[in-house]
Amino acid sequence: MNHSLDISHRDPDLFGLLYGFRFRPGERGREVDSATALRCLQDDSDSDEFLWLHLNLAHAACERWMKSHLQLPQEFFEALHEGSRSTRIEHVDSALLAVVNDVVFNLSSMVSSDVSTLWVCVRSKLIVSARLQPLHSVDKLRSSVKAGECFRSPSELLVHLLRDQGEVLTQIVRKTSMSVDQVEDELLSSRLSTNRAELGANRRVLVRLQRLLALEPGSLLRLLNRPPSWLQKEDVKELRKSTEEFALIINDLTALGERIKLLQEEIAANLNEQSNRTLFTLTVVTVLALPINIIAGFFGMNVGGVPLATDPEGFWILVALVATFTVIAGRWAFRKRGDY
Repeated sequence: MNHSLDISHRDPDLFGLLYGFRFRPGERGREVDSATALRCLQDDSDSDEFLWLHLNLAHAACERWMKSHLQLPQEFFEALHEGSRSTRIEHVDSALLAVVNDVVFNLSSMVSSDVSTLWVCVRSKLIVSARLQPLHSVDKLRSSVKAGECFRSPSELLVHLLRDQGEVLTQIVRKTSMSVDQVEDELLSSRLSTNRAELGANRRVLVRLQRLLALEPGSLLRLLNRPPSWLQKEDVKELRKSTEEFALIINDLTALGERIKLLQEEIAANLNEQSNRTLFTLTVVTVLALPINIIAGFFGMNVGGVPLATDPEGFWILVALVATFTVIAGRWAFRKRGDY
């Protein structure tokens, strides 16, 4: 470990450290700065203490500081720059590497549909989390720590993070379900006024969350079947339980997306039916006006030999003729309309 950098008089924010906590089993976490955290990491005594460091990757010195002072596997730094950011948890070089797509924290809304990535590295006495944007689940985890919740190991913090993420997704599903319920009620009561664009936007959000937040089953299965030796059995059980709960929430996202798809298809069918009825009504009106237009066109020609021109009853004869053809056309048209 490189200790050439003097950290005794440095502000923790100079390294991108947002906050850090020091834990002892059965005790609440105590907030520490970067200097205290590094002193704890240098302590080789056999202690049950462990640290949680949460860093801001938007800080220019953050990654360089992690490489210089934290013994993290190379795969962690490679994951920071790779193109694929699918959510996964895997065992690499005696550590757990988690790439978690989390919901961006938004002060103006209870939940946000924007997604950003959180990188987590878990070792026996250290958990390091790094992000580019403020994230909702990490903020909930920090609130739990500051509220006095106790943790026995770094892996329990990771499990708690997954559960907090599941709660955020549950809020998104609940909020979207309320919006879909309202659209469905309006559809069933034949007074639909909501634009289909709202349903389309909700469906796009759900599909995006499902694609980005769903855990890779392969990496998770390998981890649960062959966990690292330092991972406690209770942590493996809790990790398995939390991932199963998370999978159920993802299934709820999928089911809600399919429900929105069915509503979109039903709304499209109703709109298509309304368009057909409107088009048929215009056709009927055109057919009803056709006899009078044809007869008026013939008798409006300025040519000789116009029939009934000198007949005193000619006007009423033409009225009767037009009315007869209009009634015949109307009966035929409305009889066809009843078939729709």
